[in-house]
Amino acid sequence: MNTVLIQELSRFNNLTTVVRQSLTDIIKAIKGLVVMSADLEAMFQSMLVGKVPTMWASKSYPSLKPLGSYIIDLLARLSFFKNWVTKGIPNVFWLSGFYFTQSFLTGATQNFARKYKIPIDHLTFSFEVMEAEESMDAKPEDGVYVYGLFIEGAIWDRENGQMGEAAPKILYDTMPVIWLKPVEKKDLNKEGTYEAPVYKTSERRGTLSTTGHSTNFVMIMLLKTEQPPEHWVN
Repeated sequence: MNTVLIQELSRFNNLTTVVRQSLTDIIKAIKGLVVMSADLEAMFQSMLVGKVPTMWASKSYPSLKPLGSYIIDLLARLSFFKNWVTKGIPNVFWLSGFYFTQSFLTGATQNFARKYKIPIDHLTFSFEVMEAEESMDAKPEDGVYVYGLFIEGAIWDRENGQMGEAAPKILYDTMPVIWLKPVEKKDLNKEGTYEAPVYKTSERRGTLSTTGHSTNFVMIMLLKTEQPPEHWVN
């Protein structure tokens, strides 16, 4: 996981460098110390309407948040990684806080593959939703605990440990801690589950990046349900 941490810190350092430098430049431009370039003008106009500036978004993780919420979210992500650096590997990872989520998932799979000497392309994840909401007392023996996901169009029925019908006018429900357990693909049991797609944002679409991964789609997560898959799609 050290490699994943270093890669994430590098990406966030690039983003915070752009944020810090652009804010410094726009303050100087407002004071008349430097020329107000087209990029700085566009940034200023975006900030006036509470929109994330394009020059930030070009270096940023996917986000649909307005400027104020984006800054709060960014600070929370930086705090998560700061705690990882100073306090060691966390028991539970904030999955939605990663810049490049696929790298983290690959790292978790690689650890399992090395431990049990199984080819990584033979592995996938099984999923167990825990009772805890955000924290666990210890790390799992295999795999990782994650939190920070939301379910749309349904709820997680905590009493019965499965998907349930959403309450009227409630679009989203928070998911408890989820245990991502690497297993061999041949051993994965999909019976009684719904294949729920996981996205970084609610936009539900993305483009292929240079790494071959989607910029928004993350993975398929199997969630327990008594209903047929068509029930949740419709």
